[in-house]
Amino acid sequence: MTETSVTLSDAAAKRIAAIVGADSGKSALRVSVEGGGCSGFSYKFDLTDATLDDDVVVEKNDAKVLIDSVSLVYMAGSEIDFVDNLLGQSFEIRNPNAVASCGCGTSFSI
Repeated sequence: MTETSVTLSDAAAKRIAAIVGADSGKSALRVSVEGGGCSGFSYKFDLTDATLDDDVVVEKNDAKVLIDSVSLVYMAGSEIDFVDNLLGQSFEIRNPNAVASCGCGTSFSI
């Protein structure tokens, strides 16, 4: 496992392991940062079975998350969490680099 400053909460690790385990042929959740969204950048989540050369691997229990090196620059120090509340279920990224975010929780600016 490569050292990184991105961490997974227990709830996120449990949910990622369940999602990946239910999709045969997939081994990890890929999290990336893309341009766009209400605040300038947005997070993208995909299931994958391929680890790329520039990926950083974040593992906790049975969960595996892949983040490419460019996205990692924007996510340094973040925690990936899974929330289940009255508004629904979703992954939430607590990013200390974000100076603004939008109400949907998937868009941010630096």
